[in-house]
Formats: sequence, structure tokens, C-alpha cells
Amino acid sequence: MRFNEEKYINLILYILFRCSNKPNLGKTVLCTVMYFIDFNYYERYKRFLTKETYIKSKRGIKPKHFRKITEDLIAKKQLFMRKEPYYNRTIHKYYPTVIPTQKFSPEELTVINSCIERLTNSNASTITKYAWQDKPLSKAGMNDEIDYEDVFLRANE
Repeated sequence: MRFNEEKYINLILYILFRCSNKPNLGKTVLCTVMYFIDFNYYERYKRFLTKETYIKSKRGIKPKHFRKITEDLIAKKQLFMRKEPYYNRTIHKYYPTVIPTQKFSPEELTVINSCIERLTNSNASTITKYAWQDKPLSKAGMNDEIDYEDVFLRANE
């Protein structure tokens, strides 16, 4: 299976639609939640949700297609981004300007909604610290792709 751009776009819009009122939901939190959704879905069903490529970086998790897709959505006026103060930092907040067309199966929504409920109240530092403990991320080398297969190492902890 190749990267599923349509599902990825729907996932971004769905998360933002559900959570854009949360003041902590900047780019770092959004990208980390998406990582957990993709990897938890793969762990549970042994199938890919979006098949996004996630890279381990010094700041946490960097999705390969995130920048291009968000720029495209902004250009199409389906999304806008604004830098906003959040305590002593500035975060990149994204707001959907369209209602997402939900194209998720019930099993996909189970994982998506579970991750949203569990993780979207965290700030960037808290969620990044949490993610660094996740086996797939901790096993990857700096600036390397995070291997989906490593989710099966979670059970061995």
C-alpha cells in the first residue's frame, strides 16, 4: 500500500475539527497524535491507516507529507494557520475552514477517537516526552524513518 493522501487529509481535518478549540493543539501535538493514530491502528489491525512516513527528529516526530499537505490545504482555503501565544511560547495553530467529509470505518474511528481523547489535552513538551518512550520512536535513529513493525515490540515491555 502507498501513502494514502486522501485519508491523511481527512485525518488532519477531522482531528482539527474536533479539537481546534483546544489552546494547546499546535503543530507538535497534532503531528504526534497523528503518529499514535497511525501506529496504534497498525498495531491493532496489522493494516495501514494513512501509511505516512514519520521521521525521528530532535524535536520529536516529523511526518514526511505534513508540510506540503497543510500548505496545499491553506492554498485551497480549507485550512488556515496562525501563530498564537501559548504560555511562554508561540505555537502554530491550524483551523479547518470546511467540515470534514468523514470517510472512516467504525474500526478506524475507534482508534482515531481513542487517541484524540487520550492525547489532545497534552502540551507539546508533555506529549513529546511521552512519545520518546514509545518503542518505535525510541528504537529509530535520529533523522531516520520510524518503522511501523516496531509497534509489536511494545508488547514486550
